[in-house]
Amino acid sequence: MAFTSRILTKSRQLYGNRVILPKDNALPVRSFAKEAARPALKGDVMLKNIFLEVKKKFETAMGILRKEKITIDPDDPAAVAQYASVMKKIREKADLLSESQRIQYTIQTRTAEIQDARTYLLTLKEIRIKRGLSDELGAEAMMMDALEKVEKEIKKPLMRNDKKGMTLLVAEFDKINKKLGIRKEDLPKYEEQLELKISKAQLEELKKDALEAMETQKKREEFKDEPMADVKSLDIRNFI
Repeated sequence: MAFTSRILTKSRQLYGNRVILPKDNALPVRSFAKEAARPALKGDVMLKNIFLEVKKKFETAMGILRKEKITIDPDDPAAVAQYASVMKKIREKADLLSESQRIQYTIQTRTAEIQDARTYLLTLKEIRIKRGLSDELGAEAMMMDALEKVEKEIKKPLMRNDKKGMTLLVAEFDKINKKLGIRKEDLPKYEEQLELKISKAQLEELKKDALEAMETQKKREEFKDEPMADVKSLDIRNFI
């Protein structure tokens, strides 16, 4: 689902996990007072802080979504750009990571303990596939070929702490980037393109969900003669 659904789900889960004590099982006042006097455990404090943080981010996101108009039209570049702009605003105001930042964080955490270059590259491929990203330029195959070349030259598997070997590999990667026309200074542009691609995919999911909901409603007797609304005419703000 799109970001709104994900954040709504997280909030509902937190609110839904509150413990409510039934009246017929209430504790005696003296016992309750004694319990209340106990200092909060570290784990309790941590959970409370997490709850408050998520609640704050949720309220920030909802506040923006109640004001911003989102057109559910994944085929309209302007609608996709507008949706991406709203999501960016939410990330900035609620202090959330962008997709590129999440991928970078995943790479850092998943590869921190990997010692050899080959496993590192294979892990990058795995992360890419799980994220639903495509390798349209065939860069991964080129990178593996570069690794093969370096390992053949040094006559052993390349370890990430091998400074000389890694320097050779980075030099090969630079050649690949040059061949593919990829420049470091263009990274912000690539990140923007990625966010637009993700925004389009999320709008497609919203459109699919909206159509399914209207199809389900149309099966009800009181709505059978009602024409289905154009998804593009729906205003998400009316459903928040």
